[in-house]
Amino acid sequence: MAPKVLEKKKTSTVNQQLLKGTKFVVLGILFGIIMTKSEAVSWYRIQEMFRFQSFHMYGIIGSALGLGVIIMQFIKRRALIDYSGQPINLPTKPKGFTNYILGGTIFGLGWALTGACPGPVFVLIGNGFTVFLVVLASAVLGTFVYGVLRNKLPH
Repeated sequence: MAPKVLEKKKTSTVNQQLLKGTKFVVLGILFGIIMTKSEAVSWYRIQEMFRFQSFHMYGIIGSALGLGVIIMQFIKRRALIDYSGQPINLPTKPKGFTNYILGGTIFGLGWALTGACPGPVFVLIGNGFTVFLVVLASAVLGTFVYGVLRNKLPH
């Protein structure tokens, strides 16, 4: 009798984990649709932004930044919990200048060269632009190299 009870508990735990994961998949699909419909994944829109020819991308980025500030303040003031029930802890970061300039420059160069920042890479792959698998592999490799060299870089 005991093994059936244990087996039933395992099944319900697995089902709960799948349900939690499904929420994130649905949010990811919604993110992809919004990015595609707003043309934020368009290489032409990105080039217009870097050439200062259009406000479109600056409007999207500015809206996201403003919304992010509001959400972060809401999280800090309400002491919200994450999906696993743990309180969300937002540690303060040390002030810096060189590390942000260096990191932002590398990020911007990668964005300009590939025509996509990390979020839209997944959207572009999902839209069938399989050449962005090379960009994704390069981003993963760059993350790995950063992990190896992290202690030697200015922070």
